[in-house]
Amino acid sequence: MQNQKIADSPVKSSQLMKLFEDELKDIYWAEKALIKAIPKMINNATSQDLIDTLKSHLEETENQITRVEKVFESMDKKASAKKCEAMAGLIKEAEDIMESCEEGAMCDAGIISAGQKVEHYEIASYGTLRQFANILGLTEAVSLLEANLNEEKAADETLSEIADAINMEAAIEEE
Repeated sequence: MQNQKIADSPVKSSQLMKLFEDELKDIYWAEKALIKAIPKMINNATSQDLIDTLKSHLEETENQITRVEKVFESMDKKASAKKCEAMAGLIKEAEDIMESCEEGAMCDAGIISAGQKVEHYEIASYGTLRQFANILGLTEAVSLLEANLNEEKAADETLSEIADAINMEAAIEEE
């Protein structure tokens, strides 16, 4: 078992392993924060496509949290979170956008903008974590992180697809 070899090797205490664990704690916090933030986006959205996309991604986020917990388990670590300042800032920005926009296409466009920033952060985080896990020989972690990465990429693509119509509608709305 590859992970067992790592547990008994110097890699376990390497600087990369420490960074991997820190970044894993960071994304764990970020995903847990999104479980609270996404429902606010759903409540402020008016486009049914956007609402459906956000609801679907909320379910995916819950599954992603479970996968991150499994990564911790695969390393014989207790899942723990470390505040992710980047995600806290992205969530605050999303809240500011929703507060400053009138209900309708403009607010939906703002939610999509904020959502895509979140997705891009998560794509970068999971891509980096997957690469670290690969180098560290954490094969179970690689596959779990790859699954999360693929879902984040798909969510970003879906937001891009629904943005076209919403952005056009927002462009023609009167102030």
